[in-house]
Amino acid sequence: MDEASELNKLRNTLDSIDDKMLDLLNERMQTVHKVGELKAQTGGAIYRPEREKAIIDRLEARSKQKGGDLTRGAIEALFLEVFAISRNLELPENIAYLGPEGSFTHQAAESRFGAMSAYLPIASIKGVFREVDNKKAKFGVIPIENSSNGIVSDTITCLSEYDLKIIAEVMVDIHHCLATTCDGVKQIKKIYSKDIAFEQCHKFLEDLGLDEVELIPVESTAKAAKLAMAESNCAAICSHIGAKMYSLPILFENIEDKGNNRTRFLIVSDFENGQSGDDKTSILAQLPNEHGALVRFLGDFDKAGINLTKIKSHIVGGVSTFFIDFNGHKNDQKVDEILKKHQKSIKFLGSYVREADDI
Repeated sequence: MDEASELNKLRNTLDSIDDKMLDLLNERMQTVHKVGELKAQTGGAIYRPEREKAIIDRLEARSKQKGGDLTRGAIEALFLEVFAISRNLELPENIAYLGPEGSFTHQAAESRFGAMSAYLPIASIKGVFREVDNKKAKFGVIPIENSSNGIVSDTITCLSEYDLKIIAEVMVDIHHCLATTCDGVKQIKKIYSKDIAFEQCHKFLEDLGLDEVELIPVESTAKAAKLAMAESNCAAICSHIGAKMYSLPILFENIEDKGNNRTRFLIVSDFENGQSGDDKTSILAQLPNEHGALVRFLGDFDKAGINLTKIKSHIVGGVSTFFIDFNGHKNDQKVDEILKKHQKSIKFLGSYVREADDI
């Protein structure tokens, strides 16, 4: 058999596999529709991160058992999109996020809710909380901390003020690119970006002599991409999603000075998660203004064998407040005992599936 015939045979095999996949996906969606009808009767939540994690865990184990080539990352990329499509078939719901379009928060939102969902870019973190609180959006996506810039104070304040629950966290590696219609660096006369992005890419700009061109700060990297697309001899430092949105060619990728720049995002809503077996819980604690109060409080976690993963102090309404993460779910016995013992000092923010990596 010649090469062309062999290639045609392989393509026919792929077409046959694709047909079977499509039939199975349609069968899955029909079952999803039935699940949606039952949830509508009982008021059950459409987005269940703990259930999605259990499915991914099972599929990863099956892939390894069968000697498959798909890694966990590949399985997640495929099935998180399937889950997102399924949720939209069950009950289309709005997702509010800290805008504008093309921001890293937009990227975090799409990584969990897929390309088909209805997204609402909101100008402020408080606005995101407000839209979810007044039911105009079912989910809100906001940043909570960055590995370089620390905790996001507006998010802590809103977690204190609003009665919404954290239902998931998303870790995003922050990568910047230099995008332009120019064929080379020497043609670039102006660069648009956020001021913080200029700081994060200072060494790259210096190495290529671009620190000598006009650097123009704008309110978002997405707007930078839009402006650079409209002008000649201009470039933008922006995210990959921002360049893609405005069809701006990327000249250099991953131009940030630090390769370990990560941002942690939270997804908030009006319900609580069940246990997944690998959970994290977040709380706010306002302790009595007396000697040893913090030591005694933290000592109770130590005695219970609960692993604290983060403790950050913050001022909320003029009161010293601690944002605390620890491993476990609120329904775990030892966690439940801690929460009950300190219920006057603690605001429970949510228990949710723990991401593999943290900041």
